Amino acid sequence: MNNRKAILFATTFLFVSLFSVAAFAQDAGAADNKFTVAAAIALAEGFGLAVAAFGGAMAQGKAATAALEGIARNPSAAGRLFTPLILGLALIESLVIYSLVIAFILNGSLGALVANM
Repeated sequence: MNNRKAILFATTFLFVSLFSVAAFAQDAGAADNKFTVAAAIALAEGFGLAVAAFGGAMAQGKAATAALEGIARNPSAAGRLFTPLILGLALIESLVIYSLVIAFILNGSLGALVANM
């Protein structure tokens, strides 16, 4: 266990030491231009959708696994487990759809920003 902690500490230290210079490289008074804002919006879209899709897939997999294990242990409970499973899967999927809507909104603002350049 101590070996894992040492590797985690070394990785964190390396990450912070490499990227802290880039974070403080710009002057405090310098303003961003439209290209920087457009790049940040595009990155937010991509990462937001990727994280939402990955998280939704993992959550749906775990929910289905738990429901199937419950049905395998007690087959007579299949009817009582089905409705909460479908409700849970729908709520999980709604979070992914919210991320998709936010990505569409960001894409619209990105299009307006690029059109004004």
